[in-house]
Amino acid sequence: MVRLPEFRSRKLPQQVPRLAVVFFLAAVALIAARYFLIPDTFGETGHYRAAAVDTIIAHPKKYAGQQECALCHGSIMDERLGGNHRGLACEGCHGPAAGHVANPVEVKPVIPSEREHCPRCHAYNPSRPTGFAQIDPVAHNPLVPCATCHNPHAPEPPMVPGSCSACHGQIASQKAVSHHATLQCTTCHEAPDEHKLSPRAVRPGKPTERAFCGGCHAHDSEMPRQIPRINLRAHYPQYLCWQCHYPHYPEAS
Repeated sequence: MVRLPEFRSRKLPQQVPRLAVVFFLAAVALIAARYFLIPDTFGETGHYRAAAVDTIIAHPKKYAGQQECALCHGSIMDERLGGNHRGLACEGCHGPAAGHVANPVEVKPVIPSEREHCPRCHAYNPSRPTGFAQIDPVAHNPLVPCATCHNPHAPEPPMVPGSCSACHGQIASQKAVSHHATLQCTTCHEAPDEHKLSPRAVRPGKPTERAFCGGCHAHDSEMPRQIPRINLRAHYPQYLCWQCHYPHYPEAS
């Protein structure tokens, strides 16, 4: 008589039911969170909450816009648009003005008379472009409000700089210890008078031909013999001289 093998019933490990319960509860929690946390208007007009636009519109209006300012302050607006602050909005210095527009008698805009305000843009920062008006607030007329000397709506320096070093101090310091120290800046640069008033709009010129530097440094130059000489035809003719030699301190090249 053949005896069949006995099969023992295999039970699931006790961890499996526990994990199943954990996953079930996690799924219930996610479904509940989705139901309670996802806004009602989500997905109506895209993958965002459609009612967000209405929420933003409901916020109280703080800024009026410079068009509103021009309605009452047209002459000041014209003056500002013709000056160096033409790119600034009125509320950039005077603060939010919607309240002033709604009630001009009771609500007055801020007048930035403290010295801490203007240096936010005009304190010295070497990363700013050449010609951007910058000062050292500690040394530049300390304790005197900026508006005492400068018209904030059309600021101009009290007087036109008399020398290039007024704006280009670092270059002047380098040139002072160079063999080019005795050369005037206008020897190499064509600087129109308008450059002093609008330095970024009207820029000085610089040599565009090798023959310019060759006037002093070419072999056939009539300048004093102690000046270094080169053969303009053979000495890297594909480059302008100042592309390799820093003209304000050529020894460093």
